[in-house]
Amino acid sequence: MYDILQNLDAPSALRALPREALPEVVEALRGFILESVSRTGGHLSSNLGTIELTVALHYVFDTPWDRIVWDVGHQTYAHKILTGRREGMAQLRQQGGVSGFPRRCESIYDAFGAGHSSTSISAALGMALASHLKKEMRYTLAVIGDGAMTAGMAFEAMNHAGVCDDLPFIIVLNDNEMSISPPVGALNRYLARLLSGSLYAKTRQGLERMLRIAPPVLRFMQRMEEHAKGMFVPATLFEEFGLNYIGPIDGHDLDSLIPTLQNLKKLKGPQFLHIITKKGQGYKLAEADPILYHGPGRFNPAVGIEPTPPSTMNGCTYTQVFGAWLCDAAQRDTRVVGITPAMREGSGLVEFEQRFPHRYYDVGIAEQHAITLAGGMATEGLCPVVAIYSTFLQRGYDQLIHDVALQNLHVIFALDRGGLVGADGATHNGAYDLAFLRCIPNMVVMAASDEQECWQMLETALHHTGPVAVRYPRGKGPGRLPACMLVEASTCPEKRSAGGSTAVQPPLPPLALGSAELRRISIQPPLHDKNDADSASNTRSTLPRIAIFAFGTLLEPSLKAAEALDATVVNMRFIKPLDEAMLHQIAQTHDLLVTTEEGCIMGGAGSACVESLLAAHIVRPVLQLGLPDCFIDHGDAPTLLSEYGLDAPGIEKAIRKHFEADWAE
Repeated sequence: MYDILQNLDAPSALRALPREALPEVVEALRGFILESVSRTGGHLSSNLGTIELTVALHYVFDTPWDRIVWDVGHQTYAHKILTGRREGMAQLRQQGGVSGFPRRCESIYDAFGAGHSSTSISAALGMALASHLKKEMRYTLAVIGDGAMTAGMAFEAMNHAGVCDDLPFIIVLNDNEMSISPPVGALNRYLARLLSGSLYAKTRQGLERMLRIAPPVLRFMQRMEEHAKGMFVPATLFEEFGLNYIGPIDGHDLDSLIPTLQNLKKLKGPQFLHIITKKGQGYKLAEADPILYHGPGRFNPAVGIEPTPPSTMNGCTYTQVFGAWLCDAAQRDTRVVGITPAMREGSGLVEFEQRFPHRYYDVGIAEQHAITLAGGMATEGLCPVVAIYSTFLQRGYDQLIHDVALQNLHVIFALDRGGLVGADGATHNGAYDLAFLRCIPNMVVMAASDEQECWQMLETALHHTGPVAVRYPRGKGPGRLPACMLVEASTCPEKRSAGGSTAVQPPLPPLALGSAELRRISIQPPLHDKNDADSASNTRSTLPRIAIFAFGTLLEPSLKAAEALDATVVNMRFIKPLDEAMLHQIAQTHDLLVTTEEGCIMGGAGSACVESLLAAHIVRPVLQLGLPDCFIDHGDAPTLLSEYGLDAPGIEKAIRKHFEADWAE
C-alpha cells in the first residue's frame, strides 16, 4: 500500500523522483501517518496538514545541508518518515522509540529541537548568521505555525531578521486558522508566483535604482506597492519588519508550493512565505474536529475516536478536578478570572469558558504576557487563576518574579503536568517547578497527593493574599475525590445544567498555611546510636526507625514502602512554607530521614528539608529521592517512575540499599 515509501529513506531519494510522482508520495504519507498514529497515539491533525509542505521543502532544498527548523515540533511526522525513521514510527513516543518532536541526537535532519513553540525564527536566524560568518552558502528555513506567531519571541526574531539583508533566510508561516487570510485560489497562486519571480524582483530593483535620484517618488512607489499587495494579502505587517512577503498560497497544492519555493531560492535577503493549510487534511473526521484529533490515543481509523462509555468513567483526572473547582469558585466569587496561554482543552477550561465567557482570557502562546496580565488584574482587586503546564511556566519566570512575586500580588498558578508526563518526554516533563518556585520570596507552593487535596489546595490559594502555586500531575489520581464535587457532572459536563453549581455540599475548608499531615507512625523505638543496640535489637527490624517525608504524587508509593519498612510517613503538602515544626519533631524521634518527590532532586523539596534541619542544628542522615540530574526521555510514565526508583518497590529498595552498610545487624 505504501510501496513508494519503501525506497525513500532520505530526502535525496525524494529529490531523485520525477515531479509527477510527488502526489503519490503525499497520499502514501497521509495513509501511513494515519495508520501509524492510530496504533501508537500521537499528534494527528497537525501532521496531516503539513504533508505537502514537508514534501515540497525536502524536494526543493538540499537537506540536511540546507537547514529546516520546525515550530512546533509536533508537525514533523512526515519529515521523520522521509528522513530514515519510517520503521521507527511503530514505536513513536514510546520508551526507546522515535520522539514526537525533532531531536538533534535522533537525526542529522533535525536541525534544532523544538518541544515548545515560537523558537524557530530565532534558532534558524542564528544558524543563518553562523553560516554567513563561516562563508557557507546554505538556505535556512523556519517553519512556524500561526499559533506560534502569537508569541513575542517570534516578533523579536523577525525584527532582527529584517535587517539581515543578504541572508538566504526563509520564514514559512503555516497558517491553518488565522482569520486575516483571504480565500485561497487561482488569483492568490498567480500573485504568489508573480511576487516571488525573478522578473518582478529585477523590475523592482531597477525601479529603485532609477528613483533613488527622486526620494519622494521612490517612497511613493514603495507605498503604492505595499498597498497593492495589501489589497489581497496581509503583507504590510511583515514588510514593515523588512521581510519580503509572499502569499498566501495553498499549502496543499504542490503545483503552487514547489514553484514558489524555487523562486524564493533566487531572491536575496529574508523572505516570508505565507501558506494556508487545513488541520486533518485528507481524513474527514480530523478535518471536522481537529481538536479532538490533535493528540489522540489509539483508535480505529475506519471508525474514528469513539466516546468513552459512561460506565467506564471511574473517577476524574486532576485537570477535571481543577476545572470543576474553578467553575465552583467563580460562581462563589465574582473576582475569579481564568487565564490560559492557548491551552483551553489541556488545562480543563472548556466549561469555564462556556459558563463565564467574560471572565475567560486565552492570550495565545504568550506565557510571559499571561503572567504579567494576571499581575495587572490582581492590582485591581481581581483574583486571576493562571492555568498553565509546569513546563510552560518556565517561559514566564522573569514575569513570575518581577511582576507578581516581588509585588506580592494575589495570583493563583494552577500548575498542571507536574512531574513526568509520559509520551511528550523531556520538553514537557514538569521536573523543575518545585526547585525554581521555592526560591522565590512571597511564593506559597503546594503539591497535591490526591484529588481531594488538590481541591483543598486550590481553595487554600483562593483564601490567600499573595502568589500561590498548586501543583498536580497529569492524568488520574488514586481516586480520592472531594465530597463537594459532583463526580458525574464533572466527568460528563454536558449533563450539568447551564449555570449550575458543581458543588453539592459546602466547599472544602482551606488548609492551614504550611501544615503537614502525619499519615503513618512507626511502632518501633528510635535507635539514635547504632553502637548502643541492646538485647531488644534481636527482635527488631534490621533497619532503624525511618521517617519518609512525601511531597505530592509520591505519597501513595511512600505509604506502600513504609508498610514493608515500618516507617513513619508525613504528607508534607507544602513545599513553601514547610511545616518545620512537624519536620523537626519527626526528625528528632527518628534515626533515618527520607524525602520523596516527583521533581528534580537538586534544589527541590528534599533540599528544602535538609536546609531547615541544618538551620535548626538537627543532624540526621537524609536520603533524597526524586528525579536525577538528567533529561528524562519519552515513555510510559509509570514505567519511567519505576525505572528511576520512584514507585513503592523502588523507594523501599533505595532505603534498604542506602542505609544497609551502616545499619544492618
